Amino acid sequence: MKEYQLKKLLENREEQEQKIKEYLAEGSLTKQERIKEEIQGHLQKAEHNLAFTQDTVKQGYSDWAVVGCYYTSYHIALALLLNKGFSSKNHDATLCVLIRHYYKKELSAEDLHLLNQTFLDNQDILFYVETKQEREKASYSTNTHFPSQLVEGLRIKTILFVNKCKEILNK
Repeated sequence: MKEYQLKKLLENREEQEQKIKEYLAEGSLTKQERIKEEIQGHLQKAEHNLAFTQDTVKQGYSDWAVVGCYYTSYHIALALLLNKGFSSKNHDATLCVLIRHYYKKELSAEDLHLLNQTFLDNQDILFYVETKQEREKASYSTNTHFPSQLVEGLRIKTILFVNKCKEILNK
């Protein structure tokens, strides 16, 4: 998703609703019963991918570490979607549902405390988009080496993102 599209979705609830309707109509997003075992499966897959990422960094495969960070984030995002009764086959649809159901703007001071505990903030949404962009570079370019600072930064952000999402799911 392009940055201007993301900004439009973050700022416009009607746009979120319209995009979700479009994704549902085309079948890339479906309503699904909330199944605890499937949510747990996505959590386990995210943890598995996180371990893979750490191992690939140690072995010098920084391109695959970036890919692993993205898929870690994606599986935890799928768990969040399922928690709200959705299943997705499209990255942008996933992002749209995350924004619609977990992102809040213009909150009171009391709401901010709840936000910190329960909802995703703007940085989390932008991180998800960033890892997708880096994953595309790692997967489709001929580059096999990414700067260790970039990889380690993505890995740390991924761990924080997973932990925040796990807190959301545990409430």
